[in-house]
Amino acid sequence: MQLVVARIGRAHGIKGEVTVEVRTDEPELRLGPGAVLATDPASVGPLTVETGRVHSGKLLLRFAGVKDRTAAEALRNTLLIAEVDPAATPEDPEEFYDHQLMDLDVVLADGTEIGRITEITHLPSQDLFIVKRPDGSEVMIPFVEEIVTEIDLEEQRAVITPPPGLIDDSQAVVASSRDEGEGKSQAQDQEDDGA
Repeated sequence: MQLVVARIGRAHGIKGEVTVEVRTDEPELRLGPGAVLATDPASVGPLTVETGRVHSGKLLLRFAGVKDRTAAEALRNTLLIAEVDPAATPEDPEEFYDHQLMDLDVVLADGTEIGRITEITHLPSQDLFIVKRPDGSEVMIPFVEEIVTEIDLEEQRAVITPPPGLIDDSQAVVASSRDEGEGKSQAQDQEDDGA
């Protein structure tokens, strides 16, 4: 099975290094020196990682045959794809590969069906499940411990405890910094005081 493990960003320096947006929890395994990666677009690859290092919090890679900035810049926005055994699981039992989560049924703790995971979006701060509801609409569910309370791969389901308004807009709670009566203007206050 093939999984996207990174996207190539800008060229870095003049010796062929590129920044990469990591999309795997195991970059040292998937993007280490010697790793051979398929690409999208396929015409660019395969690419073999020659060196890797972290600079200012970003992973920089150099690929075999990419010797200068021009060649590195030509790789920009290329997706890096690793071949992964579909039966393999991450070492941490609280982590999952995207392919394990796709098509899971999403339910509330009481068993109420919400929908099915059709896509996983990776954002800098968290991942999002894109869930298709039975009526065809979609809802985004943050993949955080407070909301996604259980992933059961055997039962093929994700159990969620959503905050009010996440699933049903009519239950949304509008937070306000004003208490009742606090929103009066100074003129109203003066009138109330008899001024």
